[in-house]
Amino acid sequence: MVHLQDVRFDHDVIARWVPQGARVLDLGCGDGTLLRHLMTVRGVSGYGIERDTAHVVECIRNDVPVLQIDLEQGLAGFEDAQFDAVVMSQSLQAVRNTEGILAEMLRVGREAIVSFPNFGYWPHRDSLAEGHMPVSRSLPYQWYNTPNVRFFTMSDFEELCAQRGIVVRERFAFDEDREITIDPNNFASVAIYRLGRAAA
Repeated sequence: MVHLQDVRFDHDVIARWVPQGARVLDLGCGDGTLLRHLMTVRGVSGYGIERDTAHVVECIRNDVPVLQIDLEQGLAGFEDAQFDAVVMSQSLQAVRNTEGILAEMLRVGREAIVSFPNFGYWPHRDSLAEGHMPVSRSLPYQWYNTPNVRFFTMSDFEELCAQRGIVVRERFAFDEDREITIDPNNFASVAIYRLGRAAA
């Protein structure tokens, strides 16, 4: 079962952006902790999407509806605007088809919420300057066992959104549980974005 201490601070921020009773699709949902949190505090319904069999089993144990799907194959099984929100928490950096998955999120959802570790965070820059790949609370893996395949900063992500006509509706950046408002690309370890489609 999910325990209260397992709920991350970014999950509380995401919950503020998800409407009460919304239909939610949680991509790369892991053990279902976030979706269970949203079900509890916001009364949402929906599904988690997860590739890893062990995590799928954990979702089932946590009473979280889950579908075993490889995100790299897209979301062809879902209709346009089927969900109020499509969430991808701390998984965007682990997918290869970044542009494709963002487009799919905004196709099947009225809006998208993504969170990811900010590779521009100053301790990460210091690690690279010292000749080592960064390891931190937000990047807890060594270079040889990391699931991350994309290494990008908040500025990189915002440039991609601008190029692809994705509207940033809200942004929240923090270090641990402290909001960062001054130079977040340098001082924030994790970023969360609420995204929408550009008006036609």
